Amino acid sequence: MFGCAGMTLLLEPPPVAGAPAFLGVERSLSGRRWISRAGEGAEVMAIAQRHGLPEPLARLLAARGVACEAVPEFLEPTLRQGLPDPAHLKDMDAAVGRLVRAVQQGERITVFGDYDVDGATSAALLLRFFRAAGGTIDAYIPDRLKEGYGPNAPALQRLRAQGSAVVVTVDCGITAFEALEAAAQTGLDVIVIDHHKAEPRLPQALAVVDPNRQDEESPHTQMAAVGVAFLLVVGVNRALREAGWYGAARPEPDLRQWLDIVALGTVCDVVPLTGVNRVLVRQGMKILNDRSNPGIAALATTARLSEPMDAWHLAFILGPRVNAGGRVGEAALGARLLATDDAQEAMGLAMRLDAFNAERRAIEQAVLEMAVAQVEALGALPPVIVAIGEGWHPGVIGIVASRLVERFHRPAFVIGMDGDIGKGSGRSLRPLDMGAMVIAARQRGLLVNGGGHPMAAGLTVQRTRLAELVGFFTEETIAAIGARPAARTLAVDTAVQARAVSVDLVRLLERVGPFGVGNPEPRIVLPHVRAGWSRPVGEAHVRCTLVGSDGGAVQAIAFRAAGSPLGAALMDPTSPTLHVAGTLRIDRFNGSETVSLHVEDAASVRMAADVPTA
Repeated sequence: MFGCAGMTLLLEPPPVAGAPAFLGVERSLSGRRWISRAGEGAEVMAIAQRHGLPEPLARLLAARGVACEAVPEFLEPTLRQGLPDPAHLKDMDAAVGRLVRAVQQGERITVFGDYDVDGATSAALLLRFFRAAGGTIDAYIPDRLKEGYGPNAPALQRLRAQGSAVVVTVDCGITAFEALEAAAQTGLDVIVIDHHKAEPRLPQALAVVDPNRQDEESPHTQMAAVGVAFLLVVGVNRALREAGWYGAARPEPDLRQWLDIVALGTVCDVVPLTGVNRVLVRQGMKILNDRSNPGIAALATTARLSEPMDAWHLAFILGPRVNAGGRVGEAALGARLLATDDAQEAMGLAMRLDAFNAERRAIEQAVLEMAVAQVEALGALPPVIVAIGEGWHPGVIGIVASRLVERFHRPAFVIGMDGDIGKGSGRSLRPLDMGAMVIAARQRGLLVNGGGHPMAAGLTVQRTRLAELVGFFTEETIAAIGARPAARTLAVDTAVQARAVSVDLVRLLERVGPFGVGNPEPRIVLPHVRAGWSRPVGEAHVRCTLVGSDGGAVQAIAFRAAGSPLGAALMDPTSPTLHVAGTLRIDRFNGSETVSLHVEDAASVRMAADVPTA
């Protein structure tokens, strides 16, 4: 529920005390101080020499804290080395045992999933595995508007009456106390597979598998729900193999074939791409680009993607389309799309999701404009933004909260009211643990329901408690990060002259991927460049050519920059020379490859110290 495909979080490291600003940029056009992400020189040299790596690659590895001895495993992560034993998680053995019995005895298993990408991929993974293993399984995805988030008693009771013996909740359930108690009274066995922050009290269930249980000792607390679901699949598959379930008539499935689904859910839930998450995504990208999953192939076709995909495509192209069904359309479409083997059905579902995504964007823009106007009317920014509107669609409030964080650099909640009840979604800034704050509010009786993880949360609140809730959030935010968060910074890896930008350079940098939270995409600066040509494109984007003082030229695009100081500088042919920061990507068209810079920020050279560049 609480992850968000396409979400951009400002998770830059804090500035090092006394460290000079990168290229002397104390305040860029977006109001940020540029800082260096470069590793220590000695560590860079050691990595380069010991492993025979180019200096730019060694610099990236050192900046990301990769120890010299861990470089080979980091550059070539494997499931054998990086995947933990599923049994190390509490209650995993109980969950595995019950599901093995259900498969062997032909009992009906129902997956109860969330309606976001993490929930859809988790549900699709279990559907695919248990079908391949000979189990009897179906899925139930609640309607966001009619049923809300997570398990509800009427749905679980109905599933039991329809013959389900076991329900597996995925990406939800850890705080569904009343619903799971009602399910237990019907004799339904419920297994909770979740990753959201748990309370000391656990729901009544046969097994509760969650690396964020308070009594859990697992080091893998940053997994998405689909990662936990994959460990469940590994455990059940192993137990079935040991029980002699597989044979000539029923071959054992190759679990690696579904890592594309795991990668999609992990990236789109915006969990750190480190440790086991990085292993799952790195291996999953290999499967994903085979496009063997009809649903993923159909999504790529509707999005007009012909080039090889990486984590960026998952987060910003495929993920929002999967999410769209749960946000403004039919909640079950994403799971159905990723679970089907029928290419024709997949294409039909993908086209419906594409249409829902267009509708979602229009609704999102309208809500965003109202929320921004509400915040700007306050004058001085509060420690935490709480924007509240009548009838705001609950399917877009999480995305709007992300946009408010980006724009105002404050933790933000967006709450849509419907009568006396409001549904809200929040996005955070480090080090504020938003999930813990929302759980504390619920424990104080300020919320009907709520939970989440450190960077995102969801809630349900009565209208009469809104003022008290805002006061509580304000106090908690000030205690965690102060009345104003630390000054915004932009972490930069290195400066590159325009003439040095090439496809080979990008491929070298890509060896450190996949990129996301916890393993940021390498950010480079093109120093001393001018916009030689520019024009607005699409939805408020700016496309331009950046010409360096060395005569080199780089194609560039700045997303959502129109109307901002950054966009104005790129569109003004008389603007002063700029230092431009962003990430490099390879564009493929008609068999040719070119490099473009995705611009994130810029600074006038007149505003920065004239420091020699690398």
